[in-house]
Amino acid sequence: MTLSGNQKRKMKSAARLYTVQALYQMEQREQTVDKVRLEFLDHRFGEQFDGYEMIEGDTDLFSKTLEDAVNHQASIDQMTDRALVAKWPIARIDSTLRAMFRAAGAELLHGDAPAKVVIAEYVAVADAFYPEGKERQFVNAVLDHMAREARPEDF
Repeated sequence: MTLSGNQKRKMKSAARLYTVQALYQMEQREQTVDKVRLEFLDHRFGEQFDGYEMIEGDTDLFSKTLEDAVNHQASIDQMTDRALVAKWPIARIDSTLRAMFRAAGAELLHGDAPAKVVIAEYVAVADAFYPEGKERQFVNAVLDHMAREARPEDF
């Protein structure tokens, strides 16, 4: 079965959402990357979870972004800190936002999607988690700063 371009985009978007959820879960439950990756691949991608039908995600993008976020967390966190206001280092922000910045930072530093696509995708993830807040603008601003540092040639 050949997937359409729209189906591929939806699967990549789902993988990004799942990556943020997995990073959040790892931090909250102090679980290993291997345990969380297997749980998501076996029980979330295209499965029923908590009464919801979970969309199939791009397993390669999910696994790579998750691994890169964990393996390069220190450099991603430093890049995020440089994008944040001095009085708000990454350790002080919400753990969901922290997971979002780590996933996006992994893609900006080690992925192949254009920087503007990465920004737009994670702003959409922010909308999913914070539909009524100002986090969308905050995520956009921080990711724009991170992207300009990581990939100045894209701007």
